[in-house]
Amino acid sequence: MPNSEKHLEETCITSTRVFDGHLMKVNQDRVRLPNGEESVREYTVHPGAVAIIPILDDGRFVMERQFRYPLHRVFLEFPAGKIDPGEDPVATAHRELLEETGYVAQTLEYITTIHPVISYSTEKIELYVARGLTLKERQLDHNEFLDVVLVEPAELMRQIKAGEVSDVKTIIGAFWVAQT
Repeated sequence: MPNSEKHLEETCITSTRVFDGHLMKVNQDRVRLPNGEESVREYTVHPGAVAIIPILDDGRFVMERQFRYPLHRVFLEFPAGKIDPGEDPVATAHRELLEETGYVAQTLEYITTIHPVISYSTEKIELYVARGLTLKERQLDHNEFLDVVLVEPAELMRQIKAGEVSDVKTIIGAFWVAQT
């Protein structure tokens, strides 16, 4: 942290793992605030993920519709998945693209890393654009259910602007591609 920001820093006094799940963990830390007082911070510890923006040669996006249990609804989103321990994010992107959509990419271009919920999670998502797509056979994980759909960029932007698409990685990916 630059010296000019030291006056904002919170330091950990103690850290306790209060939940240790399959996908995520939850920590509760006691911290010292910049003014010397103490407070509590609770946050999820996430292994990180990738999101892939697959673009067909005709410009359409390869997307998926998937039920997301925490919000009890189906979302339109770009394919994504968590990075396994020790796995290179590029390998994760290739693996998730094939598993979820059945497509193999000739090229993967890293575009940026996002932190979708900085207030209570360590999660980071690396975004990649996939081009030169060849359709093979999907290899969905056990108990994974999703529909693959092809979406025109203008239609995706319309849905985002209408509030019909609210997934942050999808919105950022769509706007990033539109600006390049």
